Parts: sequence; structure tokens; C-alpha cells
Amino acid sequence: MTLEPEDRTDVGERERELAAALDAQRPVPGAGFRGALGRHLAALDPGYGPRPVRLRLLVAGCLGGGGVLIGLGALVAATVL
Repeated sequence: MTLEPEDRTDVGERERELAAALDAQRPVPGAGFRGALGRHLAALDPGYGPRPVRLRLLVAGCLGGGGVLIGLGALVAATVL
């Protein structure tokens, strides 16, 4: 994934030549290494598996608990002030 350089008018011809030379000489890992790395990463993270049982209940519980804590904090802040 390479970012395209911005089209700038204050860059001279020498800088453009240098940028092209550096881009051409950029080290890139070999195909064997890239393939082995891809297989290794795929084995570590096979993708999105099944979701936990009662996921919606877990999320609702966390949201509810957070709401209760925010409410308690507001109540304590109101009584202190």
C-alpha cells in the first residue's frame, strides 16, 4: 500500500528524480516470505468466527451497567454540590 505523492509545484526536477530513484530502490520482501507471512497470519486469525452466545444480552448488560454508574456519579455530584 503506497501513498501517491502530492502534486506540488514547489518541488524541483532534482527532487522528483531523487524521489523516483528512491521509490525504484525501495526494498521489498521476497515472494516466498510474503506468502509464508500471509499463511502464518491467516492461521493465527482465521477471521470472524461465530459470535458468543447471548451477545445482545452481554452488550445490553454492559450498557445498562454503564448507565447505572453514570447515574450514580451524577447523583453523587448533585449531592456534593
